Amino acid sequence: MDWTKLANQKLHKPSSLQDAEPDASRTDLGADLSVNRLALERAFRNCSDIVYRELPLQEDRSILLVYVDGMIDVELIAANVLQPLLYKGLPQGLGAIDSIAKAFEQQLFAVLQIGKSSAFGEIVTRILKGDLAVLADGEATACLAGVKQVSGRGIEESTSEPALRGPKESFTESLRQNTVLLRMKFATPKLKLEAMSVGSLTQTDVALAYLDGIADPDLLDEVRARVARIEIDGILDSGYIEEAIEDTHYSPFPQIMTSERPDVVAAGLLEGKVVVIADGTPFALIVPMTFWSGLQAPDDYYERFLYVVLNRSIRYFFAAFSVLLPSFYIALTNFHQELIPGKLMITIAALRERAPFPTVIEVLMMEVMFEGLREAGLRLPKPIGPLVSVVGALVIGEAAVSAGIVSSPIVIVVSAAGIASFIIPRYRFGIPLRMLRFPLLVLSGMYGLFGLTAGVVAILIHLVQLRPFGMPYLSPLAPAVGRWLKDWWIRWPQRLTKRKGPVPRDRGGEA
Repeated sequence: MDWTKLANQKLHKPSSLQDAEPDASRTDLGADLSVNRLALERAFRNCSDIVYRELPLQEDRSILLVYVDGMIDVELIAANVLQPLLYKGLPQGLGAIDSIAKAFEQQLFAVLQIGKSSAFGEIVTRILKGDLAVLADGEATACLAGVKQVSGRGIEESTSEPALRGPKESFTESLRQNTVLLRMKFATPKLKLEAMSVGSLTQTDVALAYLDGIADPDLLDEVRARVARIEIDGILDSGYIEEAIEDTHYSPFPQIMTSERPDVVAAGLLEGKVVVIADGTPFALIVPMTFWSGLQAPDDYYERFLYVVLNRSIRYFFAAFSVLLPSFYIALTNFHQELIPGKLMITIAALRERAPFPTVIEVLMMEVMFEGLREAGLRLPKPIGPLVSVVGALVIGEAAVSAGIVSSPIVIVVSAAGIASFIIPRYRFGIPLRMLRFPLLVLSGMYGLFGLTAGVVAILIHLVQLRPFGMPYLSPLAPAVGRWLKDWWIRWPQRLTKRKGPVPRDRGGEA
């Protein structure tokens, strides 16, 4: 007999149930199998993927198997549950077995994850999450077998965080697979994974990961409380959780770091941080985040420290260069020409002679165009996206200069600032730096270097005031934490940077 085909057979619902309403008042199962089946069919009305398979036993009793088609291992169920029951009846263990519940309780079926419940709502939820529910006539308890099997994406190299050296694996959309990747990094029971559920409709599984004894208990309690307070219909990505638990929504700077690399998440756990992993997304949330962690790459900890010092110096310089260069150019050419060498100023003036717009308007036009081409390159299919963005920038820039709409120095300045922004290792952290160009452009165009300085001071004040989950955003530089300054700009050799606990948090800054 083809047991796989037998397990996949679906029974049509009676016509009398087509207009039936779900029994919302039902809380527990009864002993009558037909009544229990009717209640489940009402709860799953118009759900064509729910399978009801009723089978007779040798003792003139019947059992009902309920599961979601395509979410369980059918061959496992056919071989280890259906075939023994139909041919041999209830398996006998230590003592007489007279119920399906006892057989499951004594692990007499070759299924690893087994449970039971009489709560109707819990049974419905477990079925929808991929468990097999087994109901027997005369028993008011449903047996739940964890036989979930859903096809998903395999472990691949990260596309958002490429690495020249280090592990190449990345998270997937499966929560359990992600926790396994993380568990492989720590051979210790100190790695804790607390299970939670978020979303009234999606019931998305969420895991809080932390190292017991290293993570700050106050930080853990705060993260746990914020996740528990989330009231939303559904969670489709970890970005929903990030926006719900961050301290302030109006800051352009990210306050929670995201990563799809297990090694980056493991490094965060070693620093005493808390990680939020959600089912259905490969991006984990690392809480909290500091300004400097957005400028540090995973490769910094896999290369020799002398190389890292050079790379970080270049990275920090070009990060500031990408934000300040266009505004600095406007301030010098419009208000402080005496600071520019004479020959260079004459060349710039000659090239701008045909330009019909003020320098501020030219820079704003080119910045908007550059951002548009960057976005187009991201949204287009991968084979043509980079080609369109690069060719578009070259063609439009050359055509704009030839037509006399903008001057050549403007194209050079905007292109140099745009290319410099690509050096930031984390894409999300580069977005606020690009956004800040526009208000700085306006300030420098109105007040020169004074306006640019005022804008930079305002940004620094905002950064100093940011305290995601009670941690100063500019830590360990402001306030200074001596032992952590060894890994701020100059990463000293590993043997000289043994850390003793996480970065101290500001208790008064908690939300």
